[in-house]
Amino acid sequence: QTYAPKLILLDISDISCIQDVAKEILNCYGCVDILINNASMKVKGAVQSISLELDKKIMDANYFGPITLTKAILPNMISRRTGQIVLINSIQGKIGIPFRAAYAASKHAAVGFFDCLRAEMEEFNISVSTVNPTFICSYHRQPAPGNWEASIWK
Repeated sequence: QTYAPKLILLDISDISCIQDVAKEILNCYGCVDILINNASMKVKGAVQSISLELDKKIMDANYFGPITLTKAILPNMISRRTGQIVLINSIQGKIGIPFRAAYAASKHAAVGFFDCLRAEMEEFNISVSTVNPTFICSYHRQPAPGNWEASIWK
């Protein structure tokens, strides 16, 4: 069956709305065959210059967001004993580089979670893949002095 596309907006760093979005998707289509987690947020700066607030925002977007969405969709895949989950991550989930501590930490955490998930989902015939590309060009805004939010890469 072919479905008309439906646009559903989601801020992956806003953990509180992810469950509702997943329900909306499942109510609309009945299932998700392939879930591709591809949202990301990063910031460049020395560890001592990045606030704990920003560290948490990066962790929400890059770790808690994808796992929250995955956990919301997973019961449907398990009950159907089929599905594919993909995490588009980063090479920095395998190696860290200077001035990217929060980003690298969030990507390391995501790799660990999805590696464990892969092993657990094998019995349900659900494929879990992690893609770790090297450095890519992405949209960036130059920050105003003192405006850490503007220094976020999206």
